[in-house]
Amino acid sequence: MSRAGDFIDNRIVDRIEKQHAVTQPSHFNLFIKRSLDVLSTFFGLILLSPFFLFIAIRIKRDSPGPVFYRGPRSGRHGKVFQILKFRTMYESPESYQGPQVTGKNDTRITKFGSWLRDSKVNELPQLWNVFKGEMSLVGPRPEVPEIVEGWPVEVRDEILSMRPGITSPASVLYRDEQEMLGSANVMDEYLRSILPDKLRLDQLYVRYFSFLGDLDVVFMTLTLIFPMLRNAKVQEKTLFEGPLAWFIRKFLTWFVIDAMVAFVGISLVVLIWRAVAPLDIGFFLMLLTAVVLSLLLAITNTLFGVKQITWRYASPIHVLDLAVSTSFAMALFALVASYLHNIQLQTPLLIEFGLFSFIGFVVVRYRERLITGLASRWLRWRSQRNTLGERILIIGAGDCGQLALWLLEKSSMAGAFSVVGFMDDDLRKVGQRINGLPVLGTVHDLQKIISQKSIGLVMFAINKISPADRDKILAEIKDLPVRVLMIPELLTVLSNYLLQQSGKEEAAHG
Repeated sequence: MSRAGDFIDNRIVDRIEKQHAVTQPSHFNLFIKRSLDVLSTFFGLILLSPFFLFIAIRIKRDSPGPVFYRGPRSGRHGKVFQILKFRTMYESPESYQGPQVTGKNDTRITKFGSWLRDSKVNELPQLWNVFKGEMSLVGPRPEVPEIVEGWPVEVRDEILSMRPGITSPASVLYRDEQEMLGSANVMDEYLRSILPDKLRLDQLYVRYFSFLGDLDVVFMTLTLIFPMLRNAKVQEKTLFEGPLAWFIRKFLTWFVIDAMVAFVGISLVVLIWRAVAPLDIGFFLMLLTAVVLSLLLAITNTLFGVKQITWRYASPIHVLDLAVSTSFAMALFALVASYLHNIQLQTPLLIEFGLFSFIGFVVVRYRERLITGLASRWLRWRSQRNTLGERILIIGAGDCGQLALWLLEKSSMAGAFSVVGFMDDDLRKVGQRINGLPVLGTVHDLQKIISQKSIGLVMFAINKISPADRDKILAEIKDLPVRVLMIPELLTVLSNYLLQQSGKEEAAHG
């Protein structure tokens, strides 16, 4: 194994998140990424050609030797290519025989080369590598093949699955890498202290690659060129979800969705009204009204903070937020429209505009739960008619009973079960349906229900009950041909665990 491998094998294995499998970006994302690379480098090389000529003249005046440095690097899938940089070292044998990583006060670097490195201008010729398809604008920074050979196989396969980049989250965070490394034992220090974390960041980049994320990395790289911002501290989270990606995900995405939903809702109302009676507004004025009102509804949703709610886990109570926001937008629009002679809309029409828009807002935000809810009802309806699976009766329709039902539905063997319904001593629940399942009767009807419904498994799910009452219920089904599963035992275990953890925390802070 190479010298690099002796230093980093164990370090990387300890620090890299192994639980993630290597995931490949979609072909569409890779196509967009490559298209951006080609277009930007094509125009970039043309626009920067006068600047390149100026740099070339300065390099030739600074020290004898070629303008460009070419060195081997490991590219996508391990294919070796020649990386292109402006030369920053003296053209001497020592420059090629020294360590492959440069540190602070490296005597091999020329005076002008030091400025090129500090400003990162020496990396600009790699636009040609990007144009040729050997590199990308954003991607893991390429390493020399000797160092790559020392990486663990799973790390190497993941990082080299994408084209290396001119910049990356790791290169932004370690932009002052040269200052961090001393001149003595610079290679050892790099392999021990910096490379493991850079590999971790490169793996995260590959796993969570996105087009918007690339734009954020490019933006951060460009801003850090300025001396006043070069020493600014950059958070790791900022690079993997920078300001552009955050803004679009948090605000613009929902703004566009809300505007489209409102426009569709308003259009449906107009079509319904026109089917009944003509609207004396005019097509283009009605279209303009729909567009303005849609944007107003989207804006009010943003101002009322509904964009900041993670709707996948949101409580149904947040429907009120949408209702208030929609009502405010419609009231504001009605107030403005009352002063405009060109727009005379009937109050019922405005109410229906708001109602259809509100329904659309709710549906798009709670769509997953609506779909899964319908699917669950369908599966329960099918399971109740399934005569082949184990038929189950749950004693207790409270929280513990809902937990039992949830455990059954989430089980990998859910298709083998058929939950018939609940039994509960609360007479107000008898005859009602809870989570789509009927409450068949009280515990006094146990024997009759078990016999009529051919029950094979009874889940006892009453948590708050005295031992005497619990034993009485269990005695009624003791001689019946059914098995009994006690759910409260699980709750007791969880409760005791939580109490123990709480006690440990109090002791630690005491």
